Amino acid sequence: MKKNLILLLICFVSNIYAQKTMPARLDRAYSYFGLHFDFHAGPDCKEVGKNVSESMVNNLIDRVKPDYIQVDCKGHPGYTSYPTKVGHPVPGFVRDQLKIWREVTAARGVSLYLHYSGVWDSRAIELHPNWAAIGADGTPSKNNTSVFGNYADSLLIPQLKEIVKEYGVDGMWIDGDCWAHQLDYAPKTLELFRQKTGLTEIPRKPADPNWKEFLQFSRDGFKSYVTKYTNALHAVDPKFQIASNWAFSTFIPEPVSIPVDFISGDFSALNSVNSARSEARFIRNQGKPWDLMAWGFSWMGNEAGTQCVKSAPQIERELATVLSLGGGVQIYLQQKRDGSIHNWMVPLLADAARFCRERQPWCQQVEGVPQIGIILSKDALYAKTNRLFGGFDRELTPLKGIMQNLLASQYVVDILGEHHLTAIDKYPVLIYPEWETITPELKQTLLNYAAKGGKLLLIGPNSAALFKNELNNKTKSAPDTRINGLEYNQWIAELMSLSQGVIPGEGVKSFGKFYQAVNMEGPSEVAATITPYGKGVIAATHLELGKASAIRSAPVHRDFLAALVREIFPDPMVKVTGSHYVDVTLNRKGEALVLNLVNTTGPHDNEKVMAFDEITPVGPLQIELKLTKKPNKVMLQPDNIPMPYTYREGKLQCSLPMLKIHSLVVIE
Repeated sequence: MKKNLILLLICFVSNIYAQKTMPARLDRAYSYFGLHFDFHAGPDCKEVGKNVSESMVNNLIDRVKPDYIQVDCKGHPGYTSYPTKVGHPVPGFVRDQLKIWREVTAARGVSLYLHYSGVWDSRAIELHPNWAAIGADGTPSKNNTSVFGNYADSLLIPQLKEIVKEYGVDGMWIDGDCWAHQLDYAPKTLELFRQKTGLTEIPRKPADPNWKEFLQFSRDGFKSYVTKYTNALHAVDPKFQIASNWAFSTFIPEPVSIPVDFISGDFSALNSVNSARSEARFIRNQGKPWDLMAWGFSWMGNEAGTQCVKSAPQIERELATVLSLGGGVQIYLQQKRDGSIHNWMVPLLADAARFCRERQPWCQQVEGVPQIGIILSKDALYAKTNRLFGGFDRELTPLKGIMQNLLASQYVVDILGEHHLTAIDKYPVLIYPEWETITPELKQTLLNYAAKGGKLLLIGPNSAALFKNELNNKTKSAPDTRINGLEYNQWIAELMSLSQGVIPGEGVKSFGKFYQAVNMEGPSEVAATITPYGKGVIAATHLELGKASAIRSAPVHRDFLAALVREIFPDPMVKVTGSHYVDVTLNRKGEALVLNLVNTTGPHDNEKVMAFDEITPVGPLQIELKLTKKPNKVMLQPDNIPMPYTYREGKLQCSLPMLKIHSLVVIE
């Protein structure tokens, strides 16, 4: 008995010592650089763990030094890559690969998160058809479960609890969630809809009564589903950290209303820079820790032979787009079918990690400096779309086109939801981009903003029509979609867009022209008007610019929009000239101002180019920055080189001879 007590005491003391000496692991709020691996295990996986070893994981950590690693535990097919007791494991295991990942990462002070497919679970539906979401035609989905059914209580939550208890991982990255959620016509769901709304008529298509109400009911159901599983996991471990992939990004452009711990998503494998540009500019204002995932390879859907690992410069530029906006980053590469990784890719990850770490002192835990805000109206979006979440390509194309044009003119840009407008007066310019509706509350907010001195810019006839009385213009006819020739600086570019002729009212300033052909000798219409309103202005373009230029861009579109913004906002805080291929972001880090410059040259938006290994440098760049007092020093980072500068009449001026991928001008 005495001997047993001594042994127990030794074990107890050893455990305490081990806990004290175990390296601390960062939670997501303080993490900066991570890795993501998955392989969506399926019935072909019969030797999982075969080549997964402690040395493999240690080598990865030694070379790359990530803050966290995410690895597979269940992908879209629904098979687990660990030996679950409550779900559907793959046919064969050689060893428990998840246990190895956890033991090594814990010993090395690296956080471990798991990739788990939520709504999308094909195997669960195969074995439990009654868990499937039912389409409007009565056909059960083969992949997507119902968030109103028994799937969460019967499988998802028990399985997630099993992982937390058995492996002690730090968190979960739930994939296949909001963007896999679909309208569900199961009897249980429809009865719940009737009970919650009091509506009895069930809509099957957009033209049916109660359609928008059914969409909102379904959106609320998804948020309740995520709330249920996050609360269940937090009850097991309050420190456990959860993200539902793309929740509260532009896929769900709403205030964070459920207990997720961080926001994350994997931006497009192709056209990655533009995807990262828009998502980061919205998520950074959501008030949660956040990161975005860059695909380490290009992928063209399920076509055979269409994967290609990207080069280090290609990935580094994608990461820089996010880092410049204060986000954390992670890189996604696939595991082999046994759960091991491709060791030949580790040097690529090491190069990218080095690039990120060099910039960490000036990119992490920063606060953006407001300049131009483009409004992503949740209410206008939901009024226009028939989708639940995500996939808003058609609806958000105008906004993204305007953003890309402004970035190409070196403006500092944010994307703001209605709920971000509590600090509205901090933004010198707000843009309402080709939305067709507006709530009375938002309209009054924007009018108050302009009355107090703000510059409000409406893009397109539909947005202008929402402020018809305030603009004080007379319309010649109804808006019409046609080919227009937009003129700027004695050059014309055609664009297919909605346009409307207007006659400016008294005191309204005309700006620019557009023609019905590429001919400056024919009849023209006023391209934009600027109307005084209180202490500010309300400007409007009378043809659409965002959608048309996002699909078929031309320098005239960019330059016209930049000139119009300059007309109402002549003295921005920062001006950068020398190349249109530079994204400019301005942040505060403590007492320092950090000017980020990201090189956007190259075929990053050409989906026929899967990989490229050269980004052409640009420069010299001329930089002008408004400051209230002369800085103590100006440094070029991460090179740690003092920058010569002049300071006169409240403006700092300096020059950057060459921009390779991402440089930072730090003003202290």
